[in-house]
Amino acid sequence: MGRVIAIANQKGGVGKTTTAINLSAALASAGQKVLAVDMDPQGNMTSGLGVDKTNAENNIYTLIVGESDIEECICKDAIENLDVVPSNIDLSAAEIELIGVDNKEFIVKNAMEKVKDRYDYVIIDCPPALSMLTINAMTTADTVLVPIQCEYYALEGLSQLIHTIELVQDRLNPKLEIEGVVFTMYDARTNLSLQVVENVKDNLQQTIYKTIIPRNIRLAEAPSYGMPINLYDPKSAGAESYKLLAEEVMHRGEEEWQ
Repeated sequence: MGRVIAIANQKGGVGKTTTAINLSAALASAGQKVLAVDMDPQGNMTSGLGVDKTNAENNIYTLIVGESDIEECICKDAIENLDVVPSNIDLSAAEIELIGVDNKEFIVKNAMEKVKDRYDYVIIDCPPALSMLTINAMTTADTVLVPIQCEYYALEGLSQLIHTIELVQDRLNPKLEIEGVVFTMYDARTNLSLQVVENVKDNLQQTIYKTIIPRNIRLAEAPSYGMPINLYDPKSAGAESYKLLAEEVMHRGEEEWQ
């Protein structure tokens, strides 16, 4: 039974897509069968996993508007153990096309029911907005993982995101939980990064992952080569961090592992 994790933060530039790409790849390299679903019209997760977004005829957009079935949208074995449902800029029109459609919040959930049992994990990359696409991801997901950048305004907007998650829990998906918060772009040279981590720990009643993702030049370079960090530079600090994060995700809730 696949565990579905939506990676969401309506703030852009917090390492959301980087986390979606590299957590998916790290889980796959740990022997888990993973489906990565790109729900961001920018399609950066798609290209970051080596899939050509411009030539992907069937994608999350054609699925949402009813032009294709989920089976047709899956790009098999983009990387070993990792399949991808791609996205591209067409997806930005989906919001308008869904006006007046019944049960539009459940389109992706209903499609995913057919395939999720084939996977250990389904990782959904949400757009940087609290839109109908994000709502679809949250109705599909079991948990939401929130990347937070180690910067001054880190907590801004987070209460809004948590409020949205609570609304989805109340009205659409009572089983939805917050998977946890993961700190990204951590710069060990600055006191600010440390202060942000302490501040969030003091103010958030959420699970916070022990693994902190560093600010890392190799992590930033990898997507332009269409590779996750564990293939682009397996010995880098970024690769090691995502490997540790994947282990934490796999062992979530196991007391003896803590």
